[in-house]
Amino acid sequence: MTERQTERQEVNTAQQPTGLSTADMAAAGQRQASAPPGGTKEIIEDSMPVASTAAPSMPTAQERAEAQPTPLLVSDETQTFRSRWDAIQTGFVDEPRRSVEQADGLVAEVMKRLAETFAEERSKLEGQWSRGDNVSTEDLRLALQRYRSFFDRLLSM
Repeated sequence: MTERQTERQEVNTAQQPTGLSTADMAAAGQRQASAPPGGTKEIIEDSMPVASTAAPSMPTAQERAEAQPTPLLVSDETQTFRSRWDAIQTGFVDEPRRSVEQADGLVAEVMKRLAETFAEERSKLEGQWSRGDNVSTEDLRLALQRYRSFFDRLLSM
């Protein structure tokens, strides 16, 4: 085995996910969809802009900032995932099947991390609600903005 292959093997082994795959994620989603609701609060908020007959105006600085995709993960996590992807892609030449398996595992891991991020945010908000704390409209607007950004990215792929 060449030095490069050994180095790549060490990187791949160190960054190997715990066996999670996109099929596992889909199966978990199917199980969750068939389960009865667990009493969680559902928040439905109409975020569609109201149609106007006035001429369109120039977007404000805030509107331009909101149009930019909201980061979904902290930059350190993003960089780690990108580095792992680069290692997987580099390994394709020598081991294409293994690279595809690792790519599937990495995609599943990123999807799981995204789901955890949204669940943590929602749990934090629900905790404030259950204690009777007043959650500011601004906090809710930012949360909805993150959901919208993620939703739009998913549908635009």
